[in-house]
Amino acid sequence: MTATAASDPPAKPSALAPFHHRAFAILWIATVASNVGTWMHDVGAAWLMTELAPSPLMVAAVQAATTLPIFFFALLAGAIADIVDRRRLLIIVNVAMGIAAVAMALFVHAELITPIGLLVFTFIFGTGAAFMAPAWQAIVPALVPRSDLSSAIALNSAGINISRAIGPALAGFLIVAVGLWAPFALNAVSFIGIILALWWWQQAKTSAAQLPPEHVGAAIIAGWRYISNSAPVRSTLLRAAAFFAFASAYWAMLPLIVRELLSGGPELYGLLLAAVGAGAVLGAFALPIIKAKLGPDWTVAAGTMGTALSLTVFATITNPYVALAVSALAGMCWIAVLSSLHVSVQTALPDWVRARGLSFFLTVFFGAMSAGSLIWGQLASAAGIETSLLVASAGAVVMVPLTWRAKLNGGVGQDLAPAMHWPAPLVAKDSVDQSGPVMIQITYQVPLDNLSCFQTSMDDLKASRLRGGGYSWSLFQDAADPKLFFETWYEASWTDHLRHHERVSKADEQIQKRVRELVIRGTEPEVRHLLVPILGRPKA
Repeated sequence: MTATAASDPPAKPSALAPFHHRAFAILWIATVASNVGTWMHDVGAAWLMTELAPSPLMVAAVQAATTLPIFFFALLAGAIADIVDRRRLLIIVNVAMGIAAVAMALFVHAELITPIGLLVFTFIFGTGAAFMAPAWQAIVPALVPRSDLSSAIALNSAGINISRAIGPALAGFLIVAVGLWAPFALNAVSFIGIILALWWWQQAKTSAAQLPPEHVGAAIIAGWRYISNSAPVRSTLLRAAAFFAFASAYWAMLPLIVRELLSGGPELYGLLLAAVGAGAVLGAFALPIIKAKLGPDWTVAAGTMGTALSLTVFATITNPYVALAVSALAGMCWIAVLSSLHVSVQTALPDWVRARGLSFFLTVFFGAMSAGSLIWGQLASAAGIETSLLVASAGAVVMVPLTWRAKLNGGVGQDLAPAMHWPAPLVAKDSVDQSGPVMIQITYQVPLDNLSCFQTSMDDLKASRLRGGGYSWSLFQDAADPKLFFETWYEASWTDHLRHHERVSKADEQIQKRVRELVIRGTEPEVRHLLVPILGRPKA
């Protein structure tokens, strides 16, 4: 599980209801244990770099090497997670990461690790996380009934922060008591539980798909078309980029804050990260009350201001006890923003594109974190750690009014379930090429009095067509008869058009209904499907 797994407060009175389902309970426990190992690795890697190459840029590069792979590979991972067996994918990725963890522990124990080697291993683990995140988030609905889904996502968030509270503190203790290799060794062991749990779990069989699976490249393009034409998703991604680019300064600079500003060691570093986790757990419990009073937009604004305050305090104080309190505040603000953004993007995604949509969110999340980490590390090298923290704090504050018009939770209230109301299209199979592009043309007869409303409704319909997989959408008016309009768009193939039939949501159906209500009474939009004629194809 990843730090992006968060959701609204559960709809049912008991937040523990998902634990009644055995598969969820076992996988949750195994994942918490694995995440404890991951946090121990992260603490060990960051502190190890302060021993190998203690410059701000190299320490920040550890954070960048963790997050850059998710920026690079999340889109590919999301497409794959929507196509292949997700359970098998998760097993393969966890086995590969477990092998890498064993190798890294041996290298550190033998004192053969170098700064570049540390960054390479960190990049490998980041790549594994990139392929795990969309797949894991997509299997959660298969572990619990729909009525318990919100509670399951909330428990995932709580589990992540429980591991965040345990792992760093345990890593700090092990580094002092045993050695720098110990956190990496325990991280390798932690993969055993999650691999066995995934091996044990057998996903319920679903009915065979009527259409062939999408190719990876086409699946990524389809995901991009949905995201780029969904205003609620675009707004969420903008708010995410604005927050994470500046909040990344905390994660990138924390090892140097401990070593240079607080004059502490790995124990204090582990305690500060544990305080972040404890604050996030407390914030998760308080979040339903906060969001009920403030709403998602003001909750994110408050969390951003709290993060800016944390950065400012770290730049100006040297007291470790104050640092612990501020770390707890940072954790509360982090979970408030992260949860609100995650809910906003989840509610704007239908099931068919959920993993791909979440992968776009992860790409923005970790891309902003990676870029921010490198920027703040470079600035700290040039102007000092304190200056880097203060600039990041000021930037976070400025972003609140600049992005305020991008409202969150725009997908709430929209029914994104498949409508399945389009009739099956007819095609003369022997005379047309079904593998080539398809042009869909719809003719409307619109009274002149309705033209203004028709144009507005067609703008909404355009976005709907493009979200479903269409491209090159256009609307033309007949020069001889101003009441006659022609809507046209293209699909990559006949199979892609049939997928569009399955993807049209009930919210899309309402848009189409509004358009039909504007045509001349007694007429119906006339639909044509135009394919490339076989006789018209060029000879080989």
